[in-house]
Amino acid sequence: MRIFVNVLRLAAAIAIVAAIGHDLQAALGDGFVFWNFFGYFTNQSNILVAVVFVLTVVAAARRRDTGRRLDLFRGAATVYIATTGLVYNTLLVQVGQAVGESWSNDVLHRWIPLYVVLDWLLFSDRSRLFFRDVWWFLIYPAVWLVVVVIRGATDGWVPYPFLDPKSGYGVVALYCLGVAVFIGLMGLIVVALSRVRLIPVSERPAVGRAPGPRVR
Repeated sequence: MRIFVNVLRLAAAIAIVAAIGHDLQAALGDGFVFWNFFGYFTNQSNILVAVVFVLTVVAAARRRDTGRRLDLFRGAATVYIATTGLVYNTLLVQVGQAVGESWSNDVLHRWIPLYVVLDWLLFSDRSRLFFRDVWWFLIYPAVWLVVVVIRGATDGWVPYPFLDPKSGYGVVALYCLGVAVFIGLMGLIVVALSRVRLIPVSERPAVGRAPGPRVR
């Protein structure tokens, strides 16, 4: 089972790299600024997923436990990519590309978010996280929102129309608050799901529990 799971994760990481590379090439060909391309939360969250999946596969190949830090990183990446999928397919689907119009768009906005959530839900090779860990999940999106709003106010570039200061800072603030609340709720769900054990991948002790007596 572990080999099968690692193959799926490696395939997902490769798909992300291929899709981002395809979109980057197309964007640069249209005169898009290189750094602006990586300002999109979609691209950043997918890159985080690719990194955490590769690290998880490497740990498994070395027969090492991923550890709480990597599991926390994986939980955060799950929150961010789930947010990407849900926000895109609700708020941005009307201005985005239709299903099947671009394979890379479907991979980054639909299939990867779906797979990552299922991976977190189904496979048990992760620590049980704590609800206080949700605060850690909020740091990165908060920094991203601040940078986006500052850039929108200074050079006029924003990755998503609902964060454009031209619509009014009150509106932007409400959207930022909504994003923060949504990510917080997603974080609570991800933490709760970390306590579910559906498909065993490897035996690992639950965090916070003392090991049982050794049987001789």
